[in-house]
Amino acid sequence: MRTCFLLIFLIFFVHISFGQTYAEVQPIITAKCVTCHRNGGDAPFSLETYLSLKKRTSFIKQVIETNYMPPWRADSHYRDFANNRSLTTQEKETILSWIANNAPEGKPAKKINNEIFSRTPDLILKINAPFQVKGMNEEKFVVFKIPFEIADTQNIEGIELYANNKKIIHHLNYGFYAVPDKTVDLKSGPAVIDTDIDTAGLEARYYGPFKKSMIYYSGWIPGTTNEFYPKQFGWVLPKRGVLIMTVHYSAIGAPEESMLGVKLFFKKQAVERNVRIISLGSGGIGERDITPKFLIFPKQLSTFRLKVKTQETQSIMCVWPHMHYLGKEFYAYAVTPDNDTINLVHIPEWDFRWQELYRMKKLIRIPAGSVINMIGVYDNTADNPSNPNNPPKIVFSTGNMRASDEMFTLLMIYLPYQEGDENISLN
Repeated sequence: MRTCFLLIFLIFFVHISFGQTYAEVQPIITAKCVTCHRNGGDAPFSLETYLSLKKRTSFIKQVIETNYMPPWRADSHYRDFANNRSLTTQEKETILSWIANNAPEGKPAKKINNEIFSRTPDLILKINAPFQVKGMNEEKFVVFKIPFEIADTQNIEGIELYANNKKIIHHLNYGFYAVPDKTVDLKSGPAVIDTDIDTAGLEARYYGPFKKSMIYYSGWIPGTTNEFYPKQFGWVLPKRGVLIMTVHYSAIGAPEESMLGVKLFFKKQAVERNVRIISLGSGGIGERDITPKFLIFPKQLSTFRLKVKTQETQSIMCVWPHMHYLGKEFYAYAVTPDNDTINLVHIPEWDFRWQELYRMKKLIRIPAGSVINMIGVYDNTADNPSNPNNPPKIVFSTGNMRASDEMFTLLMIYLPYQEGDENISLN
């Protein structure tokens, strides 16, 4: 009897002594959750401290067991990425075991940095006052011009959207333009263009003098976390210029305020190689070559393909697939002149709410003459719960990119290839 008691005591002692504590859980939460769940992040609450995690253990257990969180839609067997925030089996077991043991704190855990986004941005460029989005159940297209003048050029390590109300944004694009000519008044022309049509013509009319020298162009779509350039990569913010943001607001039923801008993170290291961005498919290169013609007929699944030949050898840093609510599956891969296949990205179950800028683990070399292949599957049936049309109707791509229209797009952040790029880690 005494031996049995001692055995039970030892088992209990070992369990208490060697069970998971916050120190083991914190690195996982920081790497996979804090990108969004932090002060000023996209998520509705922070998970940066023990107490913030402890009081939500029941919720965390539920979303982990159902695989609802962390959200990650890419097929990691097809191509894994440096910013993969899905949990491994071991990471799930560690967190769930800790919760089952009443989430002990243990010894104080060390503060862990999470890339560059654990620090305050070096510069925030934002509109002067919140924009009032009217609740008229109509989509809006609004352009904001944000002038800036700084003491010196700055090397950019990362960008993050600054927004108080992302839920009303369908998507947005933004461009940085250098305006070194001081005879051009950065504050001239309208600060806001408010329209419900395609903005290209109005931008050319009012912002032509500012858009002669584009430095960098990017954007944001729901689910996207941040844009980050490691090591010697990045781009250089000029001393004087404008940020032009083109925002597609979703149809809403009640008025909402929207405060917008971008957070910029500087790096001390010189930018030796400037990143570039290219858009393939609807709204970009090869739009007219999509086969069959990009018309999505109702009451059926439809598959579309695009092939675009590369003109130079490229080093791919990130890929950014994009579809709207009818999207079901997305593939992208390259076929080299030697007939080798290079997997780029596969989204087996498209979800408009959770899109991402997928960063490669290492730069991916795409030889000149390779063909980028895109395959998009769309579900325009009544069985698609995200279908914006009831009953389903014919859908296509237009210049203004309304939510009820569709997109079939792949954006890629890349650099002209240099010898040895394929060995450069992007972690």
